[in-house]
Amino acid sequence: MNLDRTFGDTIKNLRKEKKLTLREVAEALGIDTSMLGKIEKNSRKPTKVLIEKISNFFNVSNKELTIVFLSDTIANQVLEKEDFANEVLVVAEQKVQYLITKKEF
Repeated sequence: MNLDRTFGDTIKNLRKEKKLTLREVAEALGIDTSMLGKIEKNSRKPTKVLIEKISNFFNVSNKELTIVFLSDTIANQVLEKEDFANEVLVVAEQKVQYLITKKEF
């Protein structure tokens, strides 16, 4: 799985690799076709439960799909301040390490 693509691109690629339609995948996931289309276009965010359903349906790692989704979320937040986005990411990584040692996450 290519982790540098958006969540929507990842899902669309998985679907196309299996030669499935939006309708077929949406039906299997128990959601409507328009919702899946919006997820593929990155205009709608999936729930944690839906990410798990998608990983099971396509037989891919739930951890990797979650990483793709969360990295999209973080990247979009940071891009709002793009003039210092890289600095924000460096500090955020340091804070994650700090919080792990403090167990305050």
